[in-house]
Amino acid sequence: MDHRLPSTLTMMGRHLAQMSGRVGGGSLAEGVEWMGMTSSLPSSGACLANCAGPSLARESAATQGRLPPLWTPPPGRTPSLRPLAGLRQRCHRCRQHLRIAVPRAAARQPGGLGRAQQQALGERRTLGARPLGARQPLGIGRDRVGMRSRRALKKTACVMEPPKMEKGESSGLDHELVVPGSGLTPSGTGGPDSVKDAWKVLPDVWEVAASAYGDDVAILDPHFNPPTQFTFKELAESILDFGEGIRVFGMNKGETISLFSENSHRWLIADQGAMVAGVIDAVRGAKAPPQELAHIFCHSDSSAMVLENEELLEKLLPHLESKGSPNVKFAVVLKGDDVREEIRAKTPFPIHTYAEIIAAGHASRQALAVTNRADNSQAPSVRPDDVATLVYTSGTTGNPKGVMLTHENLLHQVKNLVDVIQPEQKRTLLSILPPWHMYERSAEYFFMSHGGRLVYSNVQNFKDDLTRYPPDYFVAVPLVFDVLYNGVQKRLASASATRQKIAAILMAISKKYQQSKRVWEGLAIAVSRQARNSVHSFGEWLVAGIVMMLLRPLNRLAQVLVYRKIRLALGITTVAISGGGSLAPHVDEFFQIIIGLPLLNGYGLTETSPVLTARRINANALGSVGPPVPFTEVKVVDPVTGESMPDGVKGLVKVKGPQVMKGYYKNPAGTIAIIDEDGWFDTGDLGWISPKSKNLASRNCGGMLVLEGRAKDTIVLSSGENVEPGPLEEAILKSNLISQVMLVGQDQRKIGALIVSNKEELHAAAVAHKLSQGDNSPPAENDYRELIRQELRKCVNSSKGFRTQDSVGPFVLIDEPFSIENGMLTATMKMKRDVISDKYADKIKALF
Repeated sequence: MDHRLPSTLTMMGRHLAQMSGRVGGGSLAEGVEWMGMTSSLPSSGACLANCAGPSLARESAATQGRLPPLWTPPPGRTPSLRPLAGLRQRCHRCRQHLRIAVPRAAARQPGGLGRAQQQALGERRTLGARPLGARQPLGIGRDRVGMRSRRALKKTACVMEPPKMEKGESSGLDHELVVPGSGLTPSGTGGPDSVKDAWKVLPDVWEVAASAYGDDVAILDPHFNPPTQFTFKELAESILDFGEGIRVFGMNKGETISLFSENSHRWLIADQGAMVAGVIDAVRGAKAPPQELAHIFCHSDSSAMVLENEELLEKLLPHLESKGSPNVKFAVVLKGDDVREEIRAKTPFPIHTYAEIIAAGHASRQALAVTNRADNSQAPSVRPDDVATLVYTSGTTGNPKGVMLTHENLLHQVKNLVDVIQPEQKRTLLSILPPWHMYERSAEYFFMSHGGRLVYSNVQNFKDDLTRYPPDYFVAVPLVFDVLYNGVQKRLASASATRQKIAAILMAISKKYQQSKRVWEGLAIAVSRQARNSVHSFGEWLVAGIVMMLLRPLNRLAQVLVYRKIRLALGITTVAISGGGSLAPHVDEFFQIIIGLPLLNGYGLTETSPVLTARRINANALGSVGPPVPFTEVKVVDPVTGESMPDGVKGLVKVKGPQVMKGYYKNPAGTIAIIDEDGWFDTGDLGWISPKSKNLASRNCGGMLVLEGRAKDTIVLSSGENVEPGPLEEAILKSNLISQVMLVGQDQRKIGALIVSNKEELHAAAVAHKLSQGDNSPPAENDYRELIRQELRKCVNSSKGFRTQDSVGPFVLIDEPFSIENGMLTATMKMKRDVISDKYADKIKALF
């Protein structure tokens, strides 16, 4: 937002001068003084006048010159005052809370505060719920404000914190104030630039967070041995100690260190410690094959390594030797108090424990403190365009490529995801995804920058942790939401027949209610490409509103009788966010109907840091991945000609923005192939942008992106027909008899399928089917195949909107599930189609 708090204060001073009859008077200092005099909180006037006044008064005349026209109250009237949402500030020197009040008439006068400035002040749009340092929302009981302002006051409370300065740099002010994330600064820069003043590189986030949140719990790691928790101060100190520790042991700015580990607080400390030292970390999970980790270590030109445990080091050593025993300065083991002597003996480089690195760094920082160094470290200065991390893609095809992401790339996410959700201080985020994956990684950085508490979980303890540490915010890949969906379905199936019927009726009613509600709210994106006359559009919208109102009581009844218990069992309280893959429509709709919880679907890639688009809570259009996040451009082009396509027409999705990677490491040809000379990144995904429609049912869907498969996953049949496997696979997975499926059929006459069945469900269904026919014999292979065939016909047919060529012909049942361990799934649970195709090449050939 391009708005200035000082400008507003100066305008207040000018209003005061006019009301007192002084011509040409009215300074920013008078505005500050007036704001303090009219504050509803004790001592805030003195605070603002004594602490902020002298520095705010230094604002340049150029900023003051951009004020809107003055407003003059009607003769004989005293302007009434109203506090505006979003401007309850807290001085970072004396920590007093302040509230700004402006003339009520001025706030709504066309010549007074402009609409954009009203938005900046929170009159029509909040700046985001509780940015850094907010302790509690504004009290509204005694504020005589409208309903819209009441909602804003409940949601928003902004605070002012000092900006981050470069070493040795002076702000030029005795006492400068900044609202991180809000775009308000006294220097008059406003917008994203003001945030850059506070966060120039990613580790600055922890310094500001330690100052703002101090002793609040930042991390809880209950499954670590021993269970561990960190406050924001302790986390910031540990990050500095680790960074200084690896510097003491020989790492220099610009060098690379490999970080191979799974979920734990020590991963985050090592990751950010490396960045503090100006060291690039090449990251991957400890469960990846050792040969892949050795490839990443050598390809990234790493000088040292940080490993989860000594067992991983032992597995890695032979593969490093096979690659010529690259020079390694040292290795750090994150888990364990010591390393076995036999491992030390056969390792040709020093091995340090995590505790040793922390101790060395802490001792060095204490020694540097004696020399009065402000930062107690010798870490070199790091620039925003420096590479921060190398992320090796777990791509579905080919060898992983090293994606170079800069501090500027990563900070784009931290600064701008507040446009999607507004996390509040002390709220909980449950972490289950690999921390080195960019989706989880950016979510953690962003969430903790707003004072949130991160709780680490794992696959084994995930279900228990949902109830033990109920998350306010939950970030996961579609597979996790699919698991939750299947769990609820099993729970419903275990109920009595009567309860099942009641639940089915209520779910059908809720589904119709939600569909009508989407039409009423203008979020029915499926009809955004349909041309309808105004009469038809209005009639459809009106009918939807009537149906919604009629079904609302029944939907509330369903919430009380059925859905409330399910929500309590799941534990998620505020917002769930899906990303990292395609979210199945039936799962998406289920969460809206049953859970009553906003499920926001996002889209991005490792190469884009990763978030490009995301649905918003107030515009959660099912079937889309939402509009772009701030400062991001999206266009759809013809895959052949490269010409831009009009909205509503399917094509290849290209994006542009500050989150797009610097390039592939040591692969300039690959970089040029995917990023053109104008900076447009080729995502490889197919989709279309929802047009701005006059259709009332989709009036609020304009600019949202809808994805329809991967360009390189497209199956071209011998007839020339193109088939997108993604939507078909999602439809097939609705069957409780099918656990996994991959469609094949390139250059064939029909689509085929590799299917991993849900063996328990399939066997039970086969037994029940035979018993219904009076046959007590055990099911045979043909019985299983016939049931699967029936499920394929049920899931994919013309009544579901599929074409004739989409129907699945031959299929084969696979015994071994696709998994990360056998190399057939990526770490984010996406199928490696080339690996699966190679492994089952003979079976695929036999299908056709």
